[in-house]
Amino acid sequence: MTKKFASQADLDEKKTSFTEIGDGLYAFTAEGDPNSGVIIGDESVMVIEAQATPRLAGKVIADIRKVTDKPVSHLVLTHYHAVRVLGASAYNAPQIIMSEMARAMVAERGQEDWQSEFQRFPRLFEGHESIPGLTWPTTTFSDRMSIYLGKRRVDIMHLGRAHTAGDAVVWVPDSEVMFTGDIVEYRSACYCGDGYFNEWGQTLGRIAGFDPASIAPGRGDALLGREMVKAAIESTRDFVESTYRPAAKVAARGGTLKQAWDAVRAECDPKFGDFAIYEHCLPFNVARAYDEASGITHPRIWTAQRDIDMWEALHK
Repeated sequence: MTKKFASQADLDEKKTSFTEIGDGLYAFTAEGDPNSGVIIGDESVMVIEAQATPRLAGKVIADIRKVTDKPVSHLVLTHYHAVRVLGASAYNAPQIIMSEMARAMVAERGQEDWQSEFQRFPRLFEGHESIPGLTWPTTTFSDRMSIYLGKRRVDIMHLGRAHTAGDAVVWVPDSEVMFTGDIVEYRSACYCGDGYFNEWGQTLGRIAGFDPASIAPGRGDALLGREMVKAAIESTRDFVESTYRPAAKVAARGGTLKQAWDAVRAECDPKFGDFAIYEHCLPFNVARAYDEASGITHPRIWTAQRDIDMWEALHK
């Protein structure tokens, strides 16, 4: 292998921030590492995204305890990826919520995803020995559901496929704040390896239709104010389209995956080369774009061996 696989060489600890994005609403961010969100209700707290291990979840909990001593009653997981869900046990939340499709993805590929992601990004699995097993929801929904944290209403919705088949967003109407998971990123590469390129833009449009005052994205800084929100949505849209378009052109003429890789790099490197985890995501993104353009609608399951085979093929 000519280049260190995925993010195995990324060993530097990231500085975390805990930013208030609305009244009693917080974004836990970490310089391009996975974000979490916090909603403080009248008597309890909802957390969005668990982190990859119980030990890393402890960092989120420590920040929560700086602003409230209310118990965590609900944990919302916007999708099934291991770096988002495997720290769930640390919160002791009575309710763990996923979309019905996200739960189906845990059943279909959760174990493979865990093994794959652990190999890709070992730093994010600090304390992995404390993970009790796959995370399963206690509650699922199809299109939308509402939770009342006392008087505070929280809407959890599936607005369409994008980053995965079962993405959820969390909307807090009283503050016009949204937690988008990895559908929206800020100065961080979108991971599209399990994505739906031709539907992602429509889902972004539905998010924009809420006209959020602030957003906690999946990765990158909290988005404060409508101008920053709109810019991040459009940047995410550009990233997704700029990845898919050149790959689709290569696939349409019967070109190879390596030719698609070269075409996507030519398009994306100048615009996004300095984004967090760009080099990590790009091979998986190109492989999925090439598959989708070739008619493979449902993303193929990534396994630890498939990861290595694809990486080596593209980095020869």
